[in-house]
Amino acid sequence: MLNAQPIVPTLGLRVRPPVLETVVRPCPEGRSIETSPLFADIPRVDQAKILSSALSRKFTRRHTIFHAGDLNREVLLLTEGCVKITQLGESGGEIILRLNAPGELVGAVGELRQGAHSSTAEALVPCRAVVWNIAAFESLSERYPLLQRNTMRILARRLQELEGRFLEISTERVAPRLARELLRLLAHVGRKVDDVVEIHLSREELAQLTGTTLFTVSRLLSSWEQGGIVSLRRQAVSVKSPFGLLGMCGLK
Repeated sequence: MLNAQPIVPTLGLRVRPPVLETVVRPCPEGRSIETSPLFADIPRVDQAKILSSALSRKFTRRHTIFHAGDLNREVLLLTEGCVKITQLGESGGEIILRLNAPGELVGAVGELRQGAHSSTAEALVPCRAVVWNIAAFESLSERYPLLQRNTMRILARRLQELEGRFLEISTERVAPRLARELLRLLAHVGRKVDDVVEIHLSREELAQLTGTTLFTVSRLLSSWEQGGIVSLRRQAVSVKSPFGLLGMCGLK
């Protein structure tokens, strides 16, 4: 994975592993900041002022950034890596609500300061984020109305995405649903490794993301591997033929 490059569209006590690094400094300029919906239409000089109030923080792979039920004390903007947002079902099984890519806010958006997280966030790979204290972010939102507008737009977009996924789960068979999700993941969190695009998710995580079983996902991916559409590793799926996936979901 050292040669991986990002795709350009592109109840009890809990003991958490230590954060790899926390430093008080604004995030360095990068494409994930410049293209983030959070900063849409905000002049660069104002972006710099907003970022100057944030910390730069790194998270190790599989670090739990926050748990469901934790008080919402921070606003995190992911600049590197991938974070999965999950909830537990009534039976205790994990469901992946979404994956956050660079340039996206991690976790709750638009909650009150004393609100609690309704989901859990975990770093799938080593990650970096800029982090604001929630009181400071609220103050910045009052000072820069575009920041507040963009935050509300992000919330509206997330609701639309959840509605779309609910419709797919309710109306589509698993094969086209899985193929469609893999196509979305290509541009969203895919990483180019050699001559293929790799999605760093296990088969179990793909099942949690598409609302089906590990057995069904494994059966479909094995069949697609035999057909040369994907290749499988223990914690990743490499897409060899996006057009093959298009055919599976009826978009060819």
